[in-house]
Amino acid sequence: MCAGDGMTTDDLTSYVGRAGDETEVRRLLGEARLVTLTGPGGVGKTRLAGRVASSVTRAFPDGVIVAGLAELRDGTLVTRTLADCLGLHDTAARTALDTVLAHLRDRRTLLVLDNCEHLVGWCAELAGVLLRQCPDLVVLATSRCSLGVAGERVMPIAPLAVPPESARTVGDAIAYDAVRLFVDRATEVLPSFRLTEDNAAAVAGLCRQLDGLPLAVELAAARIRALSPGQIADRMSAGLALLTTGARSLPARQRSLRATIEWSHSLCTDAERAAWECCSVFAGAFDLAAAEDVCAARLDGFAVLDAVDGLVDKSVLLRVEGATGVRFRLLEALREFGQERLAAAGTAGSVARRHRDHHARLLAQADAEWFGPRRDEWFGRLSDRHADIRAALSWSLREAGEAVVALRMASSVIEYWLARGAAWEVREWLDRALAVAAEDAPGRATAQARAALCAALHADLEGARQRLELAEAISDEDAVPYVCHARAFVALLAIEPHALENAAEAVRIFGERGEVRKQLHPMFIQAVATAFRGDLAGARRLLDVMLHLCESAKDESYRSMALFGLGTVEIFFGGDLGVGEQAMRDALEIDLRGPDVLSAAYRVDGLAWASARREDWPSAARLFGTAATLWERCGAEPDIAVSLAHRELLAATRGALGEARFEEAFAEGRRRNPHDILAAPACSEPAGTAVLPPLTRRESEIARLVATGLSNREIAVRLVIAQRTAETHVQHILNKLDLANRTQVAIWVNERAEPGSGPA
Repeated sequence: MCAGDGMTTDDLTSYVGRAGDETEVRRLLGEARLVTLTGPGGVGKTRLAGRVASSVTRAFPDGVIVAGLAELRDGTLVTRTLADCLGLHDTAARTALDTVLAHLRDRRTLLVLDNCEHLVGWCAELAGVLLRQCPDLVVLATSRCSLGVAGERVMPIAPLAVPPESARTVGDAIAYDAVRLFVDRATEVLPSFRLTEDNAAAVAGLCRQLDGLPLAVELAAARIRALSPGQIADRMSAGLALLTTGARSLPARQRSLRATIEWSHSLCTDAERAAWECCSVFAGAFDLAAAEDVCAARLDGFAVLDAVDGLVDKSVLLRVEGATGVRFRLLEALREFGQERLAAAGTAGSVARRHRDHHARLLAQADAEWFGPRRDEWFGRLSDRHADIRAALSWSLREAGEAVVALRMASSVIEYWLARGAAWEVREWLDRALAVAAEDAPGRATAQARAALCAALHADLEGARQRLELAEAISDEDAVPYVCHARAFVALLAIEPHALENAAEAVRIFGERGEVRKQLHPMFIQAVATAFRGDLAGARRLLDVMLHLCESAKDESYRSMALFGLGTVEIFFGGDLGVGEQAMRDALEIDLRGPDVLSAAYRVDGLAWASARREDWPSAARLFGTAATLWERCGAEPDIAVSLAHRELLAATRGALGEARFEEAFAEGRRRNPHDILAAPACSEPAGTAVLPPLTRRESEIARLVATGLSNREIAVRLVIAQRTAETHVQHILNKLDLANRTQVAIWVNERAEPGSGPA
């Protein structure tokens, strides 16, 4: 996740208090390069960090990055998660840490590491390396304990101020932040609620009992529809002593929070308690179907719906609106409580198995439906559930005999991992599963071949060959076409013999099995290898077949690959330059409609080859520059699959222009938006360019796009930035303007528009 609790746009509520804390945190960020906000769960560390991050964007011209770690359970993935938040791919021949360092080293950036406490060692190590090697980086962390890194400034976050016992009137009580928070949340639940002289003392007393902990106050306020403030206070007063007796080892404030959570749990129905406990297995947000699956052992489907609705009403579950539908999530403290209840009941393992099985089925369904018009929908669904896919894989590797399921999950929809720029991650999952799976585990040879393909994508040809040898040592007919596919790719990259023969064999066997999608990348390799041998007509025939298969299935992603293949054949191997250039443009148009920056980089590079072939050297240099920006944005390098064309034509362009003219044109290209290459009509560009105070120029641009109705994904595509970066900018806009949703942003922008000019 790239936003922690309270940093998402899905559950925004008004923000109460903390003005002094915000000022102090900003002061510390001006003095130190690592500031850690500490305090018990529920005290508001994440929300405070989000507010501060939104308010200091001008001080960090290269951006504010929020890496939420609450959903992460595997410390080895901390750096990979940060790379995800930066929109970096791991396709280059370097580690995730190398990629992150290369991206941040020369940037003035604020990095927020949110919810570090369960991964504190990993976070401390990462923060230390980043701060040593990135001189302009500043880190703001939230954790229940300090990171222990040299130079760290620790700021304990206290609960909200509560009234003294003498507070009896509305005027006395409302002066305190805890009371204002209670009133604010109670009014959201029951709009007719008012703080009056009759209930002020009860509300003040309740806030004192809860030690001013924001989460505890919010949970209590959620009961206002059924109970008066006096009744809530009476029940809390009677129950706190009993509920805290089992937690004497905890600090007083944590005992109060614990007691509040237990009280909320005890007031839930049996079905709601069962749903709360079962749903605590989720690492991230989940939809109703997932909840029904994991709760099925204790509840039927209709009961799950009612229980989820009740938990939302009681502020136990937060409702999250997203592009893929309504989802739900638990705050971390409530999730931990549910996990404890599961463990105490001895049902944690069975619920975790149901969670794993749900995500194994999800991946299998995605694999079956990936090729075709639903590809983008499946990419969005799996991206939303990535934290839980990781959790399911981790559980499978920890449990004896379950690694075979991890092999199947990681091997299934390989395109998803590649589209995320996570070839290295899926390769690690495969390697870890292979290390613990039985020698005769089904799917072992296929998994080795898939791992070999991922190694080749990192230009680790030796690692790929070693895995292929291991795959071939296993007698498994099912794995043969996967081995041939990977062998062909390795040979193509190494410019070795037999790429064509291996690719053709993979195409043949996958075709006999009716697995059209799995034919396509081998068919691309076969076509390029055929062109290498001088048979342009044969290469064109293969790519025509590939295009026909893609068009019949309405699959745009593989169609882009086929067009790129056609462009490569025509441009680099002496074919029809006009046909090749148009194919590259058509492929780029497809890629710029989606999140695949890496593919767009290849297509722009291909257009640079076309300009070089025409000896339009300034245009070629500009296009190489635009491509370089895209390579950089996804942390990749143009040395996979097309390295020969890239190296030869880049060198020719540099030589023709001379160093000074080349660098000037290259720099101009680096500043260009790739959409401009396609000469998009002016109406597709955001209207207006003026800054909308108090927003920055980039925030103003994104606010205008929000006002036109674009989703975060569409904004990311339009601006060629990571979707996670777009989400962070939208969050900053909402926080800075103190608005609750995108509709209010649209109204705010349109109020500032010139008459007749459209959105601002």
